[in-house]
Amino acid sequence: MTVKIGKTTIDVIQGDIVEQPVEAIVNAANDHLWMGGGVAGAIKRRGGDIIETEAIKQGPIQTGTVVVTSGGALPAQRVIHAAVMGQDLQTNADIIARATRAILQRTEDDGFVSVAIPALGTSVGGFSMQHCAKIMIENTIAFFQAKRSITLVRFVLFSDDAQKVFSSELKRVFSAHK
Repeated sequence: MTVKIGKTTIDVIQGDIVEQPVEAIVNAANDHLWMGGGVAGAIKRRGGDIIETEAIKQGPIQTGTVVVTSGGALPAQRVIHAAVMGQDLQTNADIIARATRAILQRTEDDGFVSVAIPALGTSVGGFSMQHCAKIMIENTIAFFQAKRSITLVRFVLFSDDAQKVFSSELKRVFSAHK
């Protein structure tokens, strides 16, 4: 599913985030920025330990905020680490909303024109995929109501089911904002 808001394309695909040919990918991180399982583990395995080393030097951070590291051996030049859970590995709607806005703002502030984002907090954090999709899509569309320099926001979902949930939500929210 793809929609266009101004010059920005919002795309939902099924795939592996570490393979995306974008300037930055997002890591759904914990507040201490250590990289264990889920998306973080995949990023560390593909991109190298340097990504975790750079992240930890910037932590701990507040949930709902982000830091940026190099992309190591990834195709992406940078990794945006969004703290969507604390050490208890729990998250909530407010944290996911704040993290989504922080990702988009940091992407804009750093001059990146393309970013790939996973579903935040749905793996290790155990948050509902449907609720996550609603929060992330609504916040993303609201962000692009103002003129922005980002040309591509790609939601990359590992499973076909997750991709369908995000695509359905993007269609619903985009239709409501026309």
